[in-house]
Amino acid sequence: MIWLPARFLLLLQIIQNTRAMKMQPTKEIRRLLCLALYYGLATHLPRKSVPVLGKISNNFRILCAKGIFKHCGKVSTIGKRAYFGTGKYVEIGNYSGIGDDCTIPNNAIIGEYVMMGPQVYMARDNHKFANTETPMYMQGMQDCAPIRIEDDCWIGARAIVTPGRRIGQGCIVAAGAVVTKDIPQYSVVGGNPAKVIKRRK
Repeated sequence: MIWLPARFLLLLQIIQNTRAMKMQPTKEIRRLLCLALYYGLATHLPRKSVPVLGKISNNFRILCAKGIFKHCGKVSTIGKRAYFGTGKYVEIGNYSGIGDDCTIPNNAIIGEYVMMGPQVYMARDNHKFANTETPMYMQGMQDCAPIRIEDDCWIGARAIVTPGRRIGQGCIVAAGAVVTKDIPQYSVVGGNPAKVIKRRK
C-alpha cells in the first residue's frame, strides 16, 4: 500500500463524508467544504510573514477556520500547516492566533489575546495503561477534558501541553516547556515538566 500523509487521508475522508450526505446547503456541508479547502489548499499557502501574499494567505486560512470551528472570533493568525483535526469543537477568541506547524485538539478552548509560537503541540487523549496483562496498544484511549487556554497567554515555540490542562489567564509558557499540570494565573513556567519560574503579579 502506498503511504499517504495523514492530512491527505483526512481530506479524502472529508470528501467521502460530503458525498455520503444529501447535498443540501446545511451548516455541516459548509463545514466539510471549508475543511476540504483548508487542508487541500489554505494550509499550504505562504506564512503570514511573507510580504503581500502572506497576509492574503493568512486571511484565507482564517476564513476557512470561521466555517470549521465551533466559535471563531476576530482571529489574528492561523499559521501555515496548523493542524486541528476536524476542528468541530474548537473555540478561539478575539485577537488570538495559532502558530505555524502547531497541532491542537479538535476540542481546544482558546481565549482572547492568546499568542502561540510555532510547533506548539497539544495532546487530546491518553492511552489507557492500568492493566499490565494487556498490551497498552489494545487498551484503547482515555477521554480527557479539553485543553483550556485562558485570555492573554503566550505559549512559546515547541511547547507541549498534555491532555486536559488549563493554562490560567496571563500565563507565559516558555519555549520547549512540557505542561503536565494546570498552571495558575499570571505564572511564567518553563522546563520539563514545566514549573513556575516566577509570577507576573
